[in-house]
Amino acid sequence: MSIKSRVVLGSAIALFALSACNDKDKAASATTGAAATDSKEVVAATVNGTPILKKQLDQIMQQQAGQGMPDNPETRKMVIDNLAMQIIVAQEAEKKGLEKVPEVKEQLEMAHLSIMANSYVKDYMKTATVTDEALKAEYDKFKATQGGNEYKARHILVPTEAEAKDIIAKITKDPKAFDGLAKSKSKDPGSKDKGGDLGWFNPHNMVPEFGNAVAKLEKGKFTTEPVKSQFGYHVILLEDTRPLAVPSLDEVKAGLTQQLQQQNLKKMLDDMKAKAKIDIVAAPAAASAAAVTAAPATPAAPAAEAAASK
Repeated sequence: MSIKSRVVLGSAIALFALSACNDKDKAASATTGAAATDSKEVVAATVNGTPILKKQLDQIMQQQAGQGMPDNPETRKMVIDNLAMQIIVAQEAEKKGLEKVPEVKEQLEMAHLSIMANSYVKDYMKTATVTDEALKAEYDKFKATQGGNEYKARHILVPTEAEAKDIIAKITKDPKAFDGLAKSKSKDPGSKDKGGDLGWFNPHNMVPEFGNAVAKLEKGKFTTEPVKSQFGYHVILLEDTRPLAVPSLDEVKAGLTQQLQQQNLKKMLDDMKAKAKIDIVAAPAAASAAAVTAAPATPAAPAAEAAASK
């Protein structure tokens, strides 16, 4: 396993351990080793009496699998070693009462808020339902945007208009030169080695300048003027066209359901915010770097201390 992989894994474990210890009550019980666990839960290790549950270990391994980390005994031992170190250091910090330090207390409270808010959103996404009527309406909108044709085309992407015009002049003399010019001149890494071949695509999925230019071409023709987009200048050759096949409702149902859930979630959160009483108090201007360097540290104002203690 590479050093980079170990660093990535260690960072992920540190974040996991931090989130697991955000709740002050849990942190306190972890220090004493008195945390109650379900008798059915499998313990992977204990650290000074504090359990590391197998389900916690499995969760970390699942997270790391997305980054290509192998799930094997060696990696699992490394995870346990990292978690054990986190627990040991956290226990020492609690012995020193560091959770009572205002800055630490504020960080724990903010982390707790973040975890609770994220948990609420995850719970909503798991339980929220979408009606058949809403799904059908969203599908009708989807079909309206998917109508028309799809195209099979090649392109050559270059950084300057002059280069694009030079390429157009060359393929005007010899259309068969397109493949070779794409391989030698194009700056598109995804298509240049295939002679600029983009396969079949929906023009709506392309940048507007590209999609509009393709839609105007006749089969077998190429653009006689460079097509400028945010990526550079394109020379486009249209090879074929066909009616766009719109996927059935069943094929896109999962994606549309999630999309509607997200829309409903946003509306709900906006409504919650509108009903909430939010008083924004302007913060004092930040001190200049020079002032911060020159001024000695001063105790927090009573108001700040009171806010931190809440």
